[in-house]
Amino acid sequence: MSMSKEEIIQLEENKGKTALTEEMKAAIQERILKQIAGELQLSAGKVRTTVGLLDEGNTIPFIARYRKEMTGELDENQLRDIEERLTYLRNLESRKLEVIRLIDEQGKLTDELKASIEQSAKLQELEDLYRPYRQKRKTRASVAKEKGLEPLAAWILTQPRQGNLLAEAGRYVDAEKGVQTAEEAVQGAMDIIAEQVADDAKIRAWVRKYTYDQGIVRTEAKDAEQESVYEMYYSYQEPVRKLPPHRILAINRGEREEVLKVTLEVQTDRIHDYIGRLTVKGPSVVKDTLTAVIEDAYKRLLAPSIEREVRNEMTEKAEEKAIEVFAENLRNLLLQAPIKGKVVLGVDPAYRTGCKLAVVDDTGKMLEIAVTYPTPPNNKVAEAKAKFRKLIETYGVELIVIGNGTASRETEQFVADLIGEIKERRLQYLIVNEAGASVYSASKLAQSEFPDLDVAERSAISIARRLQDPLAELVKIEPKAIGVGQYQHDVTQKRLDESLTFVVESAVNHVGVDVNTASPSLLSYVSGINSTLAKNIVKFREDNGKFVSRSQLQKVPRLGAKAYEQCAGFLRISEGKNPLDNTPIHPESYDVVDKLFKELKLELKQLGSQQLKEMLTSVEPTELATKLGVGVPTLRDILDSLQRPGRDPRDELPAPIFRTDVLQIEDLAPGMELQGTVRNVIDFGAFVDIGIKNDGLVHISQLSDSFVKHPMDVVSVGDTVTVWVLGVDLKKGRVSLTMKKPS
Repeated sequence: MSMSKEEIIQLEENKGKTALTEEMKAAIQERILKQIAGELQLSAGKVRTTVGLLDEGNTIPFIARYRKEMTGELDENQLRDIEERLTYLRNLESRKLEVIRLIDEQGKLTDELKASIEQSAKLQELEDLYRPYRQKRKTRASVAKEKGLEPLAAWILTQPRQGNLLAEAGRYVDAEKGVQTAEEAVQGAMDIIAEQVADDAKIRAWVRKYTYDQGIVRTEAKDAEQESVYEMYYSYQEPVRKLPPHRILAINRGEREEVLKVTLEVQTDRIHDYIGRLTVKGPSVVKDTLTAVIEDAYKRLLAPSIEREVRNEMTEKAEEKAIEVFAENLRNLLLQAPIKGKVVLGVDPAYRTGCKLAVVDDTGKMLEIAVTYPTPPNNKVAEAKAKFRKLIETYGVELIVIGNGTASRETEQFVADLIGEIKERRLQYLIVNEAGASVYSASKLAQSEFPDLDVAERSAISIARRLQDPLAELVKIEPKAIGVGQYQHDVTQKRLDESLTFVVESAVNHVGVDVNTASPSLLSYVSGINSTLAKNIVKFREDNGKFVSRSQLQKVPRLGAKAYEQCAGFLRISEGKNPLDNTPIHPESYDVVDKLFKELKLELKQLGSQQLKEMLTSVEPTELATKLGVGVPTLRDILDSLQRPGRDPRDELPAPIFRTDVLQIEDLAPGMELQGTVRNVIDFGAFVDIGIKNDGLVHISQLSDSFVKHPMDVVSVGDTVTVWVLGVDLKKGRVSLTMKKPS
């Protein structure tokens, strides 16, 4: 959440702190708006309006869908970029004022320093400026200052052309203060100057940039004989600026697990020269001393600090990319086409404890639970087939869904054999990614849904339901447990959670939610609804029966006017009093629809008719918008919604690949053409399920005949793709694939 402009500064804390005037607050706000507009290449007007809407408590999905005229049709990603930069810059302004106050209290604030602080555009720049004034732990420089050696350091920095350093230092010899010799006094003064050099904001900024641009990351094994997944990094080097995100995170993990030793190397001569040009004014009796100070300042103070900062910056960028990949994969997974109108048999495979089975009807309602033992060590194949047949015949099962965990491929072989034997009905099966099913099964939510079932039985239900409605089922699981990313455990978890939550909210609001069937988990992601309101909606539904109109939502406890405004358009009522309640049209626009129907001489009961669709297709929105007193973007959305009432946008996506027979890795040969489903997209390629135990890898170089900057430019999770086998490694169970059609 972004801070409101009133929260930029907490005026009440700290004695003597000057309160901001309204004019000063307005100036800060305007500076922030202009900076965001410049950075994101958006008009200042669009940014100003968006910030105003956010400050009023509007959610991003609501603004993106229902305030298009105000924002100039900015999409959700642009709105989120504005929100993130707004939060960062407001926090930066708050920190600037705090730094100014802290330095001023030390009596060291100059007009020049204050101007530099106010003009800093990044938190790193600001902290560099504050660094010399920050209270430090005991350092060599602070000890030297306690011994009264600051005047000697100041004398050295005057760089006199005449005089004798040791003679001058002799004046500071004081046994009581701990300065026994002139040499000790000189060393103390050098320590003071070294810290000043290392704390200089201009020097730090230059060295940091130089290190990032010219530095080399080197990795080596702590034990070269040890086998590990990091062997390619046992003797490795690459320029900092060229290291791709996935390698940065892999190196970090190898270092954290104490398998790798990582260093950042850079040529020091140019750094010494640069600092020398800023520090050494010309020939003097202390020139050699200053040269030694510069080398010490860099080696002892600057280099370790800058290396940490550069590596942190590398990690932050790598994490952002990893989170971006995870978020995009998650969005595509959530928005996979639902398989509607099918009775499904879900299978949670296992060896010793048996395969748990769950039959669910076409609404996801659990019909029966069972367990069979077709896999080793039990191998009760005949008994398992009889149980499967009984469930299939009793409930009219059409699809069998198998989780891709332990024993999945043995279970798949069993199911494929069974399908081959059942000639009287058309049966198909599908392997689904069961990531997160065990997390859901052990959750309080699953316990409340199915208190009488064990964890594996709940998991079988989840596996079946995630085929019927991936979105409704997957929202019950913590997003990061769904497992469609890379290095998700190595990134900042708070940032990952924020990003994935945004993705889930975006997906849920894009599809819309049936308020009469949705779980509290699903409702909690709807714009304007938190977990408390979600539970209140479900309780109201249970106590009063199905909702028959959106307006009834206003009777739900604690669901006030603002929450209703934010959520109403995203909640659907399929068999209510007003057919518009089953569309994405917001209640605030119902009067526009009334005017539209009068203009077209139609009645609302004709909604969904072919006549209405044809008439709406021929409407010119620009002219009609003026007549109806509504913006063109809003009218376009209304017309689209009226043509396809009750439409699920996911229905237009391709269905997953259903199978009737199993494929073994031994069946594969180079050049073989296959159909597959993209399971995961990462920086260096895509993993594709082609129906064998392990997914095959299409390396980024094999995704297209053209240059591919990132795999996501070509494929997405859930895509159905045609691939050709490049190579098969039977020993490691790996298959390499290509999407380039063989010539």
